Amino acid sequence: MLRKIVFNFIIAVEAIFQNKTRAFLTSLGIIFGVASVIAMLAIGNGARQEILSQMQLLGVNNIIVQPVVKQEEGKVEEELGDKSREKRFTPGLTLADATAVAQTIPKVRFVSPEIVMETMVVRSGLKRTGKLVGVNEYYFDTSEFELQKGEWFNATHLTDAMPVCIIGHGIATKFFPREPPLGRRIKTGNLWLTVVGVLKERKITEQNIQHLGIRDYNMDIYTPVRTMLLRYKNRALVTKQDIMETARQENGVVQEIGNYHQLDRMVVRVEDSEYIQSVAEVMSRMLQRRHNDVVDYEIIIPEQLLEQEQRTKNIFNIVLGAIASISLVVGGIGIMNIMLASVMERIREIGIRLALGATKMDIILQFILEAITISLVGGILGIFLGMAMSWGIERFTHITTIVSGISIVVSFVVSFSVGLAFGSFPAKRAAEQDPIVSLRYE
Repeated sequence: MLRKIVFNFIIAVEAIFQNKTRAFLTSLGIIFGVASVIAMLAIGNGARQEILSQMQLLGVNNIIVQPVVKQEEGKVEEELGDKSREKRFTPGLTLADATAVAQTIPKVRFVSPEIVMETMVVRSGLKRTGKLVGVNEYYFDTSEFELQKGEWFNATHLTDAMPVCIIGHGIATKFFPREPPLGRRIKTGNLWLTVVGVLKERKITEQNIQHLGIRDYNMDIYTPVRTMLLRYKNRALVTKQDIMETARQENGVVQEIGNYHQLDRMVVRVEDSEYIQSVAEVMSRMLQRRHNDVVDYEIIIPEQLLEQEQRTKNIFNIVLGAIASISLVVGGIGIMNIMLASVMERIREIGIRLALGATKMDIILQFILEAITISLVGGILGIFLGMAMSWGIERFTHITTIVSGISIVVSFVVSFSVGLAFGSFPAKRAAEQDPIVSLRYE
C-alpha cells in the first residue's frame, strides 16, 4: 500500500510541475488564508500575553481603593425650599482605614497603603524631579517586586519613621553610576534619606503606563509610610494655611480644601480570587460608615477589568479569525474547481492508466495527493507569509504579536484537511470515468 501511495504521489507531483503557474495560482487562496490565520493567532497570543503582564503589574487578587477629592454623599435626603444641605465631614482615606480593613475583614491577607509625593531628587550635582512613595512592608508583595541588592524595610525602619529609602533601578543608574548606592544618602525634598535597598529593573511599556495608570517604578524612591507622614507632609492634619484657604470666599461661596486624603492609594490583597467581590462589598460598606456616608473613595477590581478586556479581545480575535478562515474556504473551492477542470483535461490520460491496469483507488489517490500537495505547499508558504505579516504588524503598529508552535501545527493540519476535503470530489469524478469512453475522448 505504501508503494502504491508513493507511486501515485510521484505522478501527482509530475502533473503539478507540468502546470506550475496554474498550481501556484490555485494555492494563492490557501497561502493568504493560512497567513491570515497565523497573523490572527499571533495577535491573539500577543493580547493574552499583554493581559498576563498587566495582571502581574497590577498584582493578582488585589483590590485597589483610590480617593476621590470631590465628595458624593451616599444617602440623599430631600431638601426643603432653598435650604442647602450641609456638607458632612469625612476624614478622607487614611492609614486608620487601612488598619481597620486589615484587622476586621476576613479573607484579607494584607493591606498596602501608598502616599505619593512629587519632589526634587538631588545628589552629587545631579537634580531631577521624581516621586517619593510612602509604603509599608507589604507594598513590594502587591506587584511582585524583586530586590537586586540590600534589604527590605525592617520593623525599626517602619515603626520609628527612620529616614531610609529603597530606590528603583533607574534612580540607582542615574544617581549612583560609579559607586554602590547602599549606605549612601540621597536628598529628596528637604530631607536626606539613606539607601538600604535597590530594586531589580522592571520592564514596563509606555502603553501599560498609560493604559493602567501606573508609574514607572524604576524611577521611584520608596520610604516607610510613617516617615512620609512625620517627616514630610500629612494631609490629614489641618494647618493654618488650610483654615485660611477654607475661609476664603468667592461670590459668597466658601472654597473647599483640595486633597484632604492622607493616602493616595490603598491596595488590599485577598487570599483567593473567589473572595474578591464579597470583600469589596464589605469594604465598601465599612468605608461608607467610617467616612460618614460620604463616598469620597473609589473601589477598583483590576482582575475583573482585565477579564472584561480579555473577553473583548477574544471576541475581536474570533471575528478576525472567522474572516481569515473564509480565505481558506475560498482557497479550497478554488482547488476543487481547478481539479475538476484538470479531470476534464486529462480524461484521455485517466483512460490510458485504467487500460494499463490502474485501479479506481489509484486514480483517486493520484488526484487527492495532487490536491493535498498543492494545499500543503500553499500552507507552508502561508506560514512564512503569516510570520512576516506578524512581524510587520508588531513593527509598524506596535501591537504585540506572538507566533506559537501550535498555530504552525494547526496551519499544517488545516492545509491538509482542505486539500483532502476539496480534492475528494474531483478524485471521485476522475475514478468514475469509463476507460473505453476516456480513450476515445479528444
